[in-house]
Amino acid sequence: MRILNLLLGLGLLSSALSANFTATASNTTPPQWQNNKSNKYIGFEYPNGAKNAISITFDDARESQITVGMPLFEKHQVKGTFYVVPNNVESQLTGWKKAVSYGHEIANHTSNHVCTGNFEWLRVRGLGLENATLDWIKQDIEKANNYLENKLGVTPTSFAYPCGNTFVGRGVDTRSYVPLIAQQFQFGRTWNDETANNPNYTSFSQLTAIRLDGQTFKEIKTVLEFLKGNNSWIILAGHDVGENGLYSVDKDVLEQLFVYLKDPKNGYWLDTVNTIGSYIKHHRKAP
Repeated sequence: MRILNLLLGLGLLSSALSANFTATASNTTPPQWQNNKSNKYIGFEYPNGAKNAISITFDDARESQITVGMPLFEKHQVKGTFYVVPNNVESQLTGWKKAVSYGHEIANHTSNHVCTGNFEWLRVRGLGLENATLDWIKQDIEKANNYLENKLGVTPTSFAYPCGNTFVGRGVDTRSYVPLIAQQFQFGRTWNDETANNPNYTSFSQLTAIRLDGQTFKEIKTVLEFLKGNNSWIILAGHDVGENGLYSVDKDVLEQLFVYLKDPKNGYWLDTVNTIGSYIKHHRKAP
């Protein structure tokens, strides 16, 4: 009910904002936006007649992804994208090697998983993006890349910003590290967003992701229905797999989701970030 009320509220707010923007657009629209074809819905075609694309992603290389999640992925013949940190991979190295051989996408989530220092668990380690530099974050990312290449034989093409934070520094010295990700990876994924990716518009270095943790299947299905307009590419992001929790996906919910998304009548193409993103890059009709 909470999700339904939220979506209803967003819909009402969206309508109000749209009406207000339309009424004032002639006075406020920047010249470079006027008569821009990318502002008009032009559609997008996915393989096998699918109307939408979906990627299921997990962060941090948590143990439950190997012990609970992987058997479900294999049972339903689904491939996911896993944004990993080296220390967690090392503790389950055999399982992650098996994940690579199965065809899962293994992607970069930095080496130290540094996000805002407002998190106490980071500050006690003397870490926080507010005190980091672009050179430091670049080295941290390269360290993770080197580990994955040496231990798993993988060269990551995708990256997920820890905690969805895309900055270093503070105040007037704040800098975005999105350009760094755009240079080093084909795709960069944020987290905890409120919208899906328009295949003809989205920025590949800042792909949006929708929270998967803590949701019932009914709630997830409702969100998918809300987001699937404009042939969107929906990226779902979770952490642990097991019981429903703040940072955990219920294993039964995940299994229900697999069954639903694989049913052709529901119109979804389910695959990894790299596979879907590469297809969209090649076939998109706008920037």
